Amino acid sequence: MKKFVSVLLAGVLTAGLLAGCQKSDVKTIGVIQFATHPSLDNCYNGFVEGLKQEGFEDGKNIRLEFQNAQGEPTNADLAAKNMVTKKVDMILGIATPAAVSAYSAAKDTDIPVVFNAVSDPVSAQLVQSIEAPGNNCTGTSDVLPIEAMLKMIKAFLPDAEKVGILYTTSEQNSISQLAAYTEAARAYDLEVVPVGVTNASEVAAAAQTMVSKGVDCLQNFTDNNVVDNLSTVLNATNEAGIPVFGSEVEQVKNGCAACEGIDYYELGIKTGKLTAEILKGGKASETPVVQVSDSTPAYNPEVMEALGITLPADYADAEAVSAE
Repeated sequence: MKKFVSVLLAGVLTAGLLAGCQKSDVKTIGVIQFATHPSLDNCYNGFVEGLKQEGFEDGKNIRLEFQNAQGEPTNADLAAKNMVTKKVDMILGIATPAAVSAYSAAKDTDIPVVFNAVSDPVSAQLVQSIEAPGNNCTGTSDVLPIEAMLKMIKAFLPDAEKVGILYTTSEQNSISQLAAYTEAARAYDLEVVPVGVTNASEVAAAAQTMVSKGVDCLQNFTDNNVVDNLSTVLNATNEAGIPVFGSEVEQVKNGCAACEGIDYYELGIKTGKLTAEILKGGKASETPVVQVSDSTPAYNPEVMEALGITLPADYADAEAVSAE
């Protein structure tokens, strides 16, 4: 009997150890999405699909713990610190503020950080270079197709002279994008009129200020604060008859006149595949950042008609999208 009990206990202990091993094989990925808007939602959904294509599925061999910061950096900071305390195996930051929060919390640990949709990860100090991140952090970068954006404005509005840009002064992506856009605009005889905001409550007043400056149109970046409050911007510009050009197709669906946009779902897929490389043993510090800059034109026929803009012949093949 004693021998039987001993064997039984040994079996129970062995089963427990095996269960523990199996549990540890399921990697936990903390996900911080900075805000709720369609482009970032597409990033997350694409990320899940990219992981699935590489054999990783939530609830099977990985566990995704999702947190939405609701556009508040302090929420992103808190979520990141909690994930580090829980010792997750990896953290994904969707959009620059979320990625910065994740890296700041995890940089003194062995937890790798992957970012999704960070336009300038070097300026954000997430990586040392695109080719060799150096830090325990890598991901995908959405590089704005600035030349294509400017060509679109001149094609749609040949007489345009002033382009207004709303941007968040604390978002590094927006600062670097503004500098690059301003430099490139000179070749198109366009003056860039910037108005900075510090938080969501200032967007409405800033949009009215922009209208008062007599701009011919607005160019929207991927600035999370501005995109999250796009309806407020459009309220001001539509009343003044000023078109807004977006930076991705979801903004056009939500009321911008047209855009040269990156496919953020596809960007998310690339992020998922890159994450899978690290899950399979790759090192974030040695995994080059994947940059995506290919864009496709799209326009909103209803908005164009309301603003009296005719679709240029060169954009006859552009995708027509409407509000969903």
